[in-house]
Amino acid sequence: MYAKTKEDVFKLVKDNNVKFIRLWFTDMLGQLKNFAITSAEIENAMENGMGFDGSSVTGYQDIEESDMIAMPDPSTFQILPWRPRETAVARMFCDIMTPYGEPYEGDPRYILKRAIKRANDMGFDHFFVGPELEYFYFQSSDSTKVLDKSGYFDLNQLDAGSDIRRDTILTLEAMGIRVEYSHHEVAPSQHEIDMRYTDALAMADNVMTYRLVVKEIAQKYGVYATFMPKPIFGENGSGMHVHQSLFKKDHNAFFDANDTYHLSDTAKKFIAGQLKHAPEMSCIFAQWTNSYKRLVPGYEAPVYITWSQRNRSALVRIPLYHPGKEQATRMELRCPDPACNPYLTFAALLHAGLDGIEKGYELPESMDKNLYHLSAAERESAGIEMLPGSLGEAIGVAKHSEIVRKALGEHIFPRYIAIKEKEWEDYRIQVTEYELERYLSIL
Repeated sequence: MYAKTKEDVFKLVKDNNVKFIRLWFTDMLGQLKNFAITSAEIENAMENGMGFDGSSVTGYQDIEESDMIAMPDPSTFQILPWRPRETAVARMFCDIMTPYGEPYEGDPRYILKRAIKRANDMGFDHFFVGPELEYFYFQSSDSTKVLDKSGYFDLNQLDAGSDIRRDTILTLEAMGIRVEYSHHEVAPSQHEIDMRYTDALAMADNVMTYRLVVKEIAQKYGVYATFMPKPIFGENGSGMHVHQSLFKKDHNAFFDANDTYHLSDTAKKFIAGQLKHAPEMSCIFAQWTNSYKRLVPGYEAPVYITWSQRNRSALVRIPLYHPGKEQATRMELRCPDPACNPYLTFAALLHAGLDGIEKGYELPESMDKNLYHLSAAERESAGIEMLPGSLGEAIGVAKHSEIVRKALGEHIFPRYIAIKEKEWEDYRIQVTEYELERYLSIL
């Protein structure tokens, strides 16, 4: 039984001897936060929410206006499978409210809800997303010592993560998250588990759950899992390719049987919106200094702003259409990484696509050549631009962006820019081992 109402939650708590309920929410950067209440408090929590100090949460309120309310969403109730069943522990995601009962504008979940409402107001009933999160298993959090030397889709005794991955999938499914498939990725000790697509808000909740489950199960096996975008020099980094589509009721608004690519005008304008605004959104879907160590040519991480049906070096790929599979028509944005805030990322992507529809952006010609093999002059001649090359560059573009301001809102936008500028400044002044090894003995 899955909860839909408060009464469902009360019954599940009683029937499963749940003693503690963890109330989950995220800070501005997508770090999972929580506090626990006992089952005796569940009725009060569901009715009135639970108060907490928002001034200690990154990106939330200043200390003089710090009172926040965490209002549990009953539809997100799940028992945590890795906790003891005798005195079970459950979780619920929360919407953050002000003391006056209004949605808090700094809540990333609210930011995504607001974007979805815009889509609904434009006649779209669903914004479906299917992210593919990659990650690494290391022997500990203190080093990047890998567990195996396997490669893409390998099936042999060298894939030491298979059992960990299997138990992770079973745990995800026990929490109501459908998994389509999993496999070893290109880099040593790198893995991918793909969740089945669903509505953006539920998927953002699922991404947060996925990241925690991957780490929890890894810890049970005595290893460390990381979603750091580029932990190993010279190897592929970890991405989060995001498949997206818009639906009107049960109709896929992206499908057109008469188009060469089977893409509707709506789909083309939506894709054009994301291509146009990709540089501005870069600091959201690739929000860390390390993200830009992944976004370089040659490691299957696309940096060239174009699209194609087959070309995986393009920023946007259109999966090949199969007859009778109209519902599966979608776009795949390949530049986000798994360490982003999924609520802000999905919100920004949706706003960019909807702007493309509203303003009638024209989709440029597809690029089917391997972009990594083109010279800079050839790319320039074709009008192909690149994503920002660093977090500093990305912030410089984002701080003047109307689409990013619209997506984040007036509350989060200046806070986000300020935090990211501070991160870039802290990184920029570091003296690295590379510099010492390269310059100290000769300068």
